[in-house]
Parts: sequence; C-alpha cells; structure tokens
Amino acid sequence: MNPGSDESGSDEPGSESSLPRPTFRFRCIGCAAVALAAAQDFRCSQCGNLLEIADPSWTRASLNAAALKSVWRDRRSSNLPLDVSGVWRFRELLPAPQSQQHIVTLREGNTPLYDLPQSSRITGISRLYAKHQGMNPTGSFKDAGMTVAATFAREAGYRWVACASTGNTSASMAAYAARGGLLSLVLVPEGKISWSKLSQALDYGALTCQLRTDFDGCLRLLQELVRRAPVYQLNSINPFRLEGQKTLAFELLEQLDWQAPEHIIVPGGNLGNSSAIGKALLEMLDLGLVTRLPKLSVIQAEGANALVRTLREAGGKHLVSVQAETRATAIRIGNPASWEKAVKVLQATGGACEQVSELEIAQAKAEIGAEGIGCEPASAVTLAGLKKLVQQRFVKRDETVVLVLTGNLLKDPDFTMEFHRGDLFQGTAHEREEAKLNQFRHPPVVLDATLDAVIKTLEQAEKSSPPQPNV
Repeated sequence: MNPGSDESGSDEPGSESSLPRPTFRFRCIGCAAVALAAAQDFRCSQCGNLLEIADPSWTRASLNAAALKSVWRDRRSSNLPLDVSGVWRFRELLPAPQSQQHIVTLREGNTPLYDLPQSSRITGISRLYAKHQGMNPTGSFKDAGMTVAATFAREAGYRWVACASTGNTSASMAAYAARGGLLSLVLVPEGKISWSKLSQALDYGALTCQLRTDFDGCLRLLQELVRRAPVYQLNSINPFRLEGQKTLAFELLEQLDWQAPEHIIVPGGNLGNSSAIGKALLEMLDLGLVTRLPKLSVIQAEGANALVRTLREAGGKHLVSVQAETRATAIRIGNPASWEKAVKVLQATGGACEQVSELEIAQAKAEIGAEGIGCEPASAVTLAGLKKLVQQRFVKRDETVVLVLTGNLLKDPDFTMEFHRGDLFQGTAHEREEAKLNQFRHPPVVLDATLDAVIKTLEQAEKSSPPQPNV
C-alpha cells in the first residue's frame, strides 16, 4: 500500500484513494529555479541559495479542504503505522516516497496543545496556549522533520547520515538513523551542548565528534564533508526536514477546530522551524483549510540575535551574523542558515521579531514550569517575547496566542537545577539583577530525618505559598 492509498480501494468522497497524491520538485528560494533533483548541499546550482519543496499541483481545485479534514480526522482512530504518526497522518501535503517500506517513523507528532491559565494572568492574554513539541519521541520538534528526511535518505540508498547540532538535532537524527538501519555522524561544538542531549546521540549509536568550534563551524565543516563523501545531510537546510516540521501547523489548526489564532510565536535558532510553520500556513490558506493567516513571530536570545539584527540593521537584505552566546543552547546559533526563509515568512504573515535577555528567559521558563509544563530554556523565549509584544501592543489582550515549545524540560536539567539553587547567574553580568528571580526558585531543602522537621518545613511553606486559585 502506498502512503495515502486506501486498503479497500474505495473511491467514495473523502476516502483516501479519492485524494490526489502530490508530486514534488525543488525550487530555489532566491531565483525560483525549479529542479527535479538537489545537490548534496541542497543549494541552487544557479544562484547558490537554499532549496525548498515545491508542489504546483496544490490548488483549491485539486484538493478538497473538507475531504482532507475528514480523512485526517478519521485516521486518528486507525492503528495503521502511518496513521499513528502525527506527521504521516497528513501525508497528502507531504512529498511521497516511492515505497511505504522506506518510511522511518517513531510515532512522532500527536503533541498536546495546553492552555496556560497562570501565564494568561501574567500576560493579560485571555486565550493563551502552548503547543508542546517537546512531547515528541526524542523530546524535541526535530522528530517531525527527521521522519521525512530520514525516509528520503533511506530511499536514496545512503548508508551514512550526518548533522551539525547544538543537541536536539543530533538526538533526533541518531534515533531515526538507528530505527531506519542507517549509520549516523554527529558534529557538535565541544563544551557547548547539554549532556542530556549528547547522551541521547550516544545511546542511539551515533559516531559523535566534539569539535573545537561553535555550531556554525560544525555546519561549515559538514557542508564541506557532504560534497566529498557519500553522506546525506540532515540539518534543517534539508528541505525534507522542513516538510515534516510543517505538520506542526496542520495538527495545531486541527486542535483549534481550524479556527486560526491571531498569533503563533516560535523560538529562533537556525530558523528552519519558523520557515516550516510559515510554509504550512501559506499552504493551508491556499488550499482553503483556513480563511486567514496567523501572524508568525520569532523570538531570539539577546546573545544570539542574528535575525533581530538582520531586520533592524540591514532591513532583511543580508544576514548580520553574531558570535552567539546564551544558556538557551538550542538557539545558540549566530549564522542561521534559513534566515532568508524566515524573513519571507515574517513579511508574508505580518509577524514580529524580538529578543529577550537571559534573565527574562529564566523567569519565563520558571513561569511555564509553574503551569506543570516543563520546557527547555530555548522554548521559554516565546513567553518572554510575548510579554514584550504585549507591551508594544503588537499583540492585543483579546487575541488568541499559541506559543510553540520546542524542547522538553529534561533536555537541559543543569539549567533548571542551577536556576533553583541560585547558581545560574553567578559570576556573570546578570548576577546583581538575578535576585528578582528568588520568588520563582524552589531549591531542595536538606533536613534531619525526623517527622517534626518535615512538619515544620511544611507549615513554613504553607505560610509563604500564594492563595489557592478558584478551580
């Protein structure tokens, strides 16, 4: 059975076989040249810009929005391998491999959409949600793209796949390579990656190289490697990655009953994810799945603010690279590969780009944690950025806002422990200011092993705790 075909062969309206399968080509985001094949570095042979997947057959005439929604909804009750994937469930809008047998899946996607009542009160936004991609198999949004990219690596007959990574990509790639019977090579910057993320790559069997450089240096070396060796690159410049990652938007809109929110806010690192979500929003509008576009906004750390500076200092015309430095390691990238795609998405959706400080990130992370929802530091830039966008009146208090949380809390437990122990900002420029974060800290309490000691501590905690909200 091919992905998207119906086992019964039914041609009834709304059945899988009645929905046309897309073909795909590669299109340059710069000169718009179209090709049937891509070079190893996924760059245009004419102008050197990045490629994306193009499908000129996706029009309102060729795909029926109501039929798509019905098929996608029905698949949620199916136990077929492709239907239980929150990515391949939307396969009508994905590039199709020649054989279903090549598909590599770990049941990715199907991530929850949480309401955020406490953060709603803090920001004044009455309808505030978090789409938590950290609930994917390896704990980050990378899995949604990796299932598609690994599938096409496998179909093309590659033995080795490789990535440069700040952590999440390496974990995801190594897992999907192992699942698909591929060998994986990981290039990570030495000393600039969470041990939790690195341990995942090691456990999944990747050949892991810690290079004495930063992420951007790792990526440059990888791009040289793929030109000289039969290695398939799985970073976000791989357009198949972005095709998988765009399913986040399909799933989100389905969870909102296809009522588009006014704002979707995402963290900005290498900028592939914001590009993917933006591409999905434009496709959904073109197909009539939604009637209006949300504003897609990107938030970066002040110490890794290449897109912010590119827009403010260069008007989005050329990249302003930075020497990236932030404890939000997943977005510690100073030379983002997909910056042009991100600029186009911001322009197309009318979104904003903002930066937040290390203290603002730490506070926002603690506030999200207080909801009972953990996330890694890079995810918390979304809430910190939302506060600024509300102050600027770019986001109105009566609008619906969705924060995209990209990674699980357990991706960077050292950050969390240092925060609650009060060690996070010691010896840094933020040390004097960090006292304001004390109200969010919950350090472990060391006691004698007596009942009286525990009861006394419990009583003290009760006195200092905030009033219980009405349920």
